[in-house]
Order: sequence, then C-alpha cells, then structure tokens
Amino acid sequence: MTAPILRRLADLRALTRDWHLNGEVIGVVPTMGALHQGHLSLAEAAKTACDRVIVTIFVNPKQFNNPEDLANYPRTEQEDAKKLAPYNVDAIYVPDPDEIYPDGFATTVSVSGLTDAMEGEFRPGHFDGVATVVAKLFLQTQADRAYFGEKDYQQLMIVRRMARDLDIPIEVIGCPTVREPSGLAMSSRNQRLSEDGLAIAAEKHRIMRAVVQALESGEEFEALASQAQADLLAAGFNEVEYLQLRCAEKLEPMTHAKRPARLFAAALVDGVRLIDNLPVSPV
Repeated sequence: MTAPILRRLADLRALTRDWHLNGEVIGVVPTMGALHQGHLSLAEAAKTACDRVIVTIFVNPKQFNNPEDLANYPRTEQEDAKKLAPYNVDAIYVPDPDEIYPDGFATTVSVSGLTDAMEGEFRPGHFDGVATVVAKLFLQTQADRAYFGEKDYQQLMIVRRMARDLDIPIEVIGCPTVREPSGLAMSSRNQRLSEDGLAIAAEKHRIMRAVVQALESGEEFEALASQAQADLLAAGFNEVEYLQLRCAEKLEPMTHAKRPARLFAAALVDGVRLIDNLPVSPV
C-alpha cells in the first residue's frame, strides 16, 4: 500500500505525536527523491529496526552551488511513492518549500572542520545547506533514528557531528553503499549518463579497488594516487577533482593505512560529477 504523502508540518506532527504517545520508535530516511535501490535499502533498514518510518523528499536548493545542477535534478514524486510501497513505510513527507524555508528564514547551520576538504572544497556552501535542512528535518520529524548511505560518507560524518553538537536526540546510522553489478555506486546522477558514460563510470570502482588493495598491502598513498588519477583519465573521465585517503573517523588526510581509513574520489564523465568512497583496513 502506498504511504500517505504529507506536505504540511502540522499534518506530520499529528502523526508523530500519536506514535510517540504509543512509545513507538520512529526512523527517518532523508532524501531528495529520484529514488534508487540505494535509497530503498535505507527504507528497508529503517523498517526492520523501527516501529514507524518516514521517508522525506525535498530537493534542497541550499545545497546546490550550481543552479544548472538544481534545475536538472530529477523530480519523480509519484514514481518514488510507488517504489516505496513494497517497504510499507508509514509516511512520505514532501514538504512545501515554505515549511522548510518560511518567509524571512535567516538561520544557517554550519559544521566547521569536517566540511573544509573534498566536497566542501569543490562545492562551496553545500554542507551548510545539508546541515541546515537535515537539522530541520530531524526536528520536524522528531525521529529517533536516521538512516544515511555511506556513499556520501563525508556527509554522514557531518550530520553525525551536527546532531551531536546541537544535542538533537537522534541516532544517525550509516548503511553500506549499494552498487550496480559493475561496481558503480548507485546514484540519482547515473540517470544522466550515456551508455558509454556508464561503462566509463564503472571503471572508477575497479581503479579504486586496486588502490585499496595496494594500501592494505602497506604501500604509500602518494604514488598510488598519481597512477590512479592517470588511470581514471585514461579510462575516459573528463576530470578528476580529487582522490584522497582520509581517516575514517575524523577525515584527516593520511599517507598510509595505519588506522581505519576511507579512499575518496570525485570525477566527471559526460559532464556528470560522480563521487564514491571505499573503506581501507589498517595495515
């Protein structure tokens, strides 16, 4: 059965008020729609662990630093609702813009440190937009648990820090990246790739896996990074914005995998910007 679509905060609060009175655990899956199996896996994880699940769909203008990117972002609300039906989520919250950013809205949530590098460097203001809208969605849904994919690992760490720093009583849970059979991380942006672009995009996972294996054998990252960037360009990527090894906990840069780490990459193909990351076990 398709879950009810709610657009007003008052309607959402009426639901969650009864759920809380009944002592039910509420999970939330924040999304921008254009749902794929990665999103659906989050809904499934939430439904398994929680009594009630809310999936939010809001294309947040404050986290797009490129107006063209915002305009091109797919909006597929009805299709998304149909995809969620088998997972028996309890509500789909698609807030009207004035429910998130009412007239005169003047507050920005900013997390320093974790936002300085990688996505923060190449998408100025992006994480301020993410932290602001996620803080609002946490407070509006009054959820006990929130589910995010590890594909956006930097975002996951920032959201955790934001919730902790602001004493928002919610557990932020990271779920494994869901991949195509080719290894390509599922993303709404993949819809914009040509057939050739999809084949090129899949090479990123293969190249990153090779770097991870070398790191876990004790090799130093700098030489590996130079070769991997050359391999990505040779595979057909138009540009490699970054390829970095960082601590899994604090996102500090690393030269060797001497503690749990993540390998991060962002590259463009067909004019589409694709990000990914992989865990690296310590040597």
